[in-house]
Amino acid sequence: MSLLTFEGGIHPPGHKELAEHSPIVDAKSPARAVIPLSQHIGAPCESIVEMGQEVKKGEVIGNPGGFVSAPVHASVSGKVVANGSFPVPNGRMVPCVVIENDGKEEWTTLRDSPDYMDLSPEELKEKIKDAGIVGLGGAAFPSHVKLSPPKEKPIDTVIINGAECEPYLTADHRLMVETPSDVVAGLRVIMKILGVEKGFIGIENNKPDAIEKMQQTVSGENNIEVKALQVKYPQGAEKMLIKSILDRDVPAGGLPMDVGVVVHNVGTAFAIFEACRYGKPIIERVVTVTGLGIMEQKNLRARIGTLISRLIDECGGFTNDGPVKVIVGGPMMGFAQYSMDVPVIKGTSGVLVMSAAEYTPSEKFGPCIRCGRCIDVCPMGLMPSMLSLYSEKGHYEECKEYNLFDCFECGSCTFVCPSKRPIVQLVRLAKSQVKP
Repeated sequence: MSLLTFEGGIHPPGHKELAEHSPIVDAKSPARAVIPLSQHIGAPCESIVEMGQEVKKGEVIGNPGGFVSAPVHASVSGKVVANGSFPVPNGRMVPCVVIENDGKEEWTTLRDSPDYMDLSPEELKEKIKDAGIVGLGGAAFPSHVKLSPPKEKPIDTVIINGAECEPYLTADHRLMVETPSDVVAGLRVIMKILGVEKGFIGIENNKPDAIEKMQQTVSGENNIEVKALQVKYPQGAEKMLIKSILDRDVPAGGLPMDVGVVVHNVGTAFAIFEACRYGKPIIERVVTVTGLGIMEQKNLRARIGTLISRLIDECGGFTNDGPVKVIVGGPMMGFAQYSMDVPVIKGTSGVLVMSAAEYTPSEKFGPCIRCGRCIDVCPMGLMPSMLSLYSEKGHYEECKEYNLFDCFECGSCTFVCPSKRPIVQLVRLAKSQVKP
């Protein structure tokens, strides 16, 4: 089977071996769950619970504030003890509902549908919306919106993203190895909603056991194929995945639907199956806790709202050397943390605890030496050097001439820069100062 790929990209050390053979285990239920009302792209939710109110697992505690939004559910049963703003992994202060766990693990009533594949596309989409499902790969775009393309943009292909190209992370890998039939069932639901006859599952070649499991699961099905992808970062980015598998180029400023494709993450497909079959909302997700700064590397099924500090404790705590840096997400696109008291949210794919052996704080960055390495590796074919130079000098409007908003901040440019320039941070600064 030939390996598919795209132009550009980089090959950072993978470090997948730390957690790739650790089976998914249930994390302990938190004593208090801090559940943000904004865990997705789009309008934040509005709290519908009051102080002292008793809630059950799976009960809606936040209603969506618009079409591009997703409801939020209680991840534990217990009493609401606070409604206020708390920090989340990206550093922002966000309105949250805090629930004190009563230990009863009592579920609200769920809508079970054994014959879920007999439901209409609209009914399936409604179940996905009610479950609060968003993209679990990190982008957290509400899934029901992605499954509602305009009529003038017909979809002919669905791709399930099993690349998991971020170093260290293995949550999707374990889902494909342990629950391949559920992931494929989620893909079938997505294909039915969109009226699509062709589905692909793209998996990087460093996960041979996942490729084998998924191939066994789809054997005998002519309309679903598993594609092995070359190990390269950012292979799992939507536009790169579409280029690698279908050789289609998403236009500048465009979306996958512009070339007839919808891409969903492995974790999202799994959640879609559970929502449509069992009526189960997103109250938990698989989180990889890894790195040489942690005693035990694990893949934990953690409740939304569990503090990162509790997951670290569950993995035996920090090593004797102590962590140099703690990142929520992967090392390329994750967010470094100043406090361990931030909650797991829907988009939290991992907690990376880096030791001195893995991370050396960079020295002061230097001037751009015009070497062109960032241009060579940019998967979008941009000129990151020019974007960073204009942003550094405060010429933010000029950045738009270099397709500023086509950058999805993968960090490949920063990784290869010999001058250690914070190119991604400068791009983010420019984006914050101008309108698309």
